[in-house]
Amino acid sequence: MSRLSSKGVVVLLALLGAGGLLVSGFRPWVTGAVDDAVLGATRISATGAEVAPGLSAVALSIAAAAIAAVAAGRIARVVALVAYATSVVIAVILTVRVLRDPEAVLGPVAASRVGRTGSIENVADPTVWPWVALAACAVALLGLVGAVRGLRVWGGPSSRYEVADAGGPVAGPRGERVASAWDELSAGRDPTDVGPDQRT
Repeated sequence: MSRLSSKGVVVLLALLGAGGLLVSGFRPWVTGAVDDAVLGATRISATGAEVAPGLSAVALSIAAAAIAAVAAGRIARVVALVAYATSVVIAVILTVRVLRDPEAVLGPVAASRVGRTGSIENVADPTVWPWVALAACAVALLGLVGAVRGLRVWGGPSSRYEVADAGGPVAGPRGERVASAWDELSAGRDPTDVGPDQRT
């Protein structure tokens, strides 16, 4: 299994991608100029959260889905990977929409700032931050590729902290039925108390 498909690398790439989306969402994505009767001739800018609503939620979904994918069982892992892929696709769509038509996303923001509905005519350009978000999507997508490649070889969740059939019989050294620690606790006895004759 390559390094890309290891669980640690998948989670790292997903968190880096999600973090990049979150950080960029609070930065100005679009700047432009409007000439309005209320606003006058002025420059205006809008953050990623304003022109791409839902971006923060999508970023958190990517991180959560990646963690679930590496920690869950096989069926839940497939569901988590579908959610991961869907979140990345939505993030790309939101970002590309801003890059393709910055005037269309800035107009409603400008109108809302003066208490109006609809859109205000403007001339706008994207900043570098949508491109940062797109790069973050690429990093998250790389993590998704690693997760898909590792899907068949990853083991299930660790059984280190699981109780193996707490109510079932426990075999002794000669195959006889002996009380488990759970049986002792259920009967009100302390399983760690070995008695005075067995203490060293």
